Amino acid sequence: MTTAFTRVDERLGEFALRPLDPDADAALLHGWVTHPKAAFWLMQDADEAQVAEEYRRIAGHPHHDAYLGLWRGSPAFLAERYDPAHVELVGLYDHQPGDVGMHFLCAPVGTPVHGFTRAVIGTVMAWLFDDPTTRRVVVEPDVRNTAVHALNAAVGFTVVGPIAKPEKDALLSVCTRAQFQAAADRAAVDPAAATRTEGAPA
Repeated sequence: MTTAFTRVDERLGEFALRPLDPDADAALLHGWVTHPKAAFWLMQDADEAQVAEEYRRIAGHPHHDAYLGLWRGSPAFLAERYDPAHVELVGLYDHQPGDVGMHFLCAPVGTPVHGFTRAVIGTVMAWLFDDPTTRRVVVEPDVRNTAVHALNAAVGFTVVGPIAKPEKDALLSVCTRAQFQAAADRAAVDPAAATRTEGAPA
């Protein structure tokens, strides 16, 4: 399947994204989204057929899509992109032109790679801002997901505030292109800072 975006991390090598195949990738995704570390993904009790059905729904949605993330050519993370004017945040925040919503999930591993999650969110953000029409990235992780709040801050997000969604209490945060670039510049000056924070599903 055609790769949609590629980024080379100086320390960890090549990351890439390709469109998700809901049926072919369902078994793989099922193991990821039902893992205990993916509790904030809210699919703990889904079976493989339900996972395939959910991602077929996303694939058919005009304002939501999903991509499989690769690290050095092997599946390693999941990324979703959505239009918050139509999905997830309708009527819940002050939408601005150029806003893009994002979710990401790293695959569970037996031995964590230092700095991997930070590299994944950096890749996902670079992918979203690779589209010149994207002005801000908007996220709404669970208020209890403190690990991902720290990750979001590390790549430039600022907190707007808590919002009540049907499935969770979320912490709305936004990141402009300039904020993301400034965070990337800081990480380039202090490479250790870029690998200090690990996180959980957003």
